[in-house]
Amino acid sequence: MLDVSELLRPEPAFATKPVVQFRDYTVDPNDRIKERVRKLYHEMHTKMTVDFVKERRASWLKFDKFKATMMDAIRKMSEFLDESDPDVDVPNIMHGFQTAEGIRKEHPDKGWFQLAGLIHDVGKILHLYGEPQWSTTGDTFPVGCDWAPSVVYRETSFQDNPDAKHPVYSTKYGMYKPRCGLENVTMSWGHDEYMYQVLRHNKTTLPDEALYMIRFHSFYPWHSGGDYMHLCNDKDLKMLPWVLEFNKYDLYTKTDDDLPDVEALTPYYQKLIDQYIPGVLEW
Repeated sequence: MLDVSELLRPEPAFATKPVVQFRDYTVDPNDRIKERVRKLYHEMHTKMTVDFVKERRASWLKFDKFKATMMDAIRKMSEFLDESDPDVDVPNIMHGFQTAEGIRKEHPDKGWFQLAGLIHDVGKILHLYGEPQWSTTGDTFPVGCDWAPSVVYRETSFQDNPDAKHPVYSTKYGMYKPRCGLENVTMSWGHDEYMYQVLRHNKTTLPDEALYMIRFHSFYPWHSGGDYMHLCNDKDLKMLPWVLEFNKYDLYTKTDDDLPDVEALTPYYQKLIDQYIPGVLEW
């Protein structure tokens, strides 16, 4: 079995603050942002059931909600503030460009990787079309099986979830087979899965590495917690180092200061969009 600790990188030189200060989910009722985050996760963990995910997939994966180019969707992120994120308090478009530019500096020859950084959170457009934040943002996890120990607020926020008492869904493997592969696992509904499905539906030419980054970048219990390995197949383990490499830039480039010049950077990234995700897309 793969030891995730072997893949974890040392603290990146570009981290905007000490790494121990990122993803701080300690409870503090007097801290506005921490309390906002806690309440969002509690609602998510109470309502995110197998039946709910099936219903949302049936609705959103018709791809009949609206049409827009990828750059149009990216620009919409200037209207979105992620209430699940304890590390940043600026519109999400800034985080996308921060991630992409962090990747570009260290991987200047991998345009597909840079583009994955730019668009990885664009699935949060769900919220701008009516989806609540608790089913749009935050860490993801499989539904239909027991919640792993490393899931944020695992011990305090699932007690009222109906699946907690289900005879199958409450077990380790739940409705899955050992090593079935993450492609056969139903993840909690949110921006990761939606963006992945939008890309597949619109026939992107981004490589599998990019699609894994986008689909599982919020699956912290897997790529950082080392949980759910019993559901992974060989392809998942092969892709895990790429997801972890992506996570460096997704997490450690976050800052409310030194914001990128979106207009100046747009022409460069438009060329990448034209290469991998051209035209008007169905959402």
